[in-house]
Amino acid sequence: MSGSSQRQDLVLIKELELILDSSSLELTPVDEVWPNLYIGNVAVAQNRKTLHKLGITHVLNAAHSKQGSIGDQSFYGNTCVYFGIPAEDSDHFDLSQYFKPAADFIHKGLKSKDGKVLVHCIMGVSRSATLVLVYLMLRQRLSLRDALKSVVQKRAIYPNRNFLSLLLKLDERLTFRRRFCPLL
Repeated sequence: MSGSSQRQDLVLIKELELILDSSSLELTPVDEVWPNLYIGNVAVAQNRKTLHKLGITHVLNAAHSKQGSIGDQSFYGNTCVYFGIPAEDSDHFDLSQYFKPAADFIHKGLKSKDGKVLVHCIMGVSRSATLVLVYLMLRQRLSLRDALKSVVQKRAIYPNRNFLSLLLKLDERLTFRRRFCPLL
């Protein structure tokens, strides 16, 4: 990447961070950020009583490989459909390889009968928030900025800069594609 495009990306990332900083919400264990779509932490995901109370039917674990966050279908039995993504919350992990499978899982979960989806990682701030933003961009056709503005009204989130950069690339691709084919 050239120096000028790196600087441009950094400017755009700082703009996104201003949107993230605009939230005055306290971090809570779980929040509904879109109709029937929740972002939460690992404690919520591992509390069957809370999941039942919320009516969660699908669980997407964005920290599947992390100690203390290893879930599986057998934990949820027939109460929830489980999908685990072994994502690292780091400045080098390529989360984009999971963008489409995660968005498809969330979409399918929300479309199912009485579907309610919990997307979680350890804290419910970076990995899970990134995957929810991807869903809003791919399946609800929101721009990255609109998706961010929508979610920060409901939950304190803070995807790391690497994830913000991946989201920017996705946003650019979607904007380009939709310019040429508005149905996409």
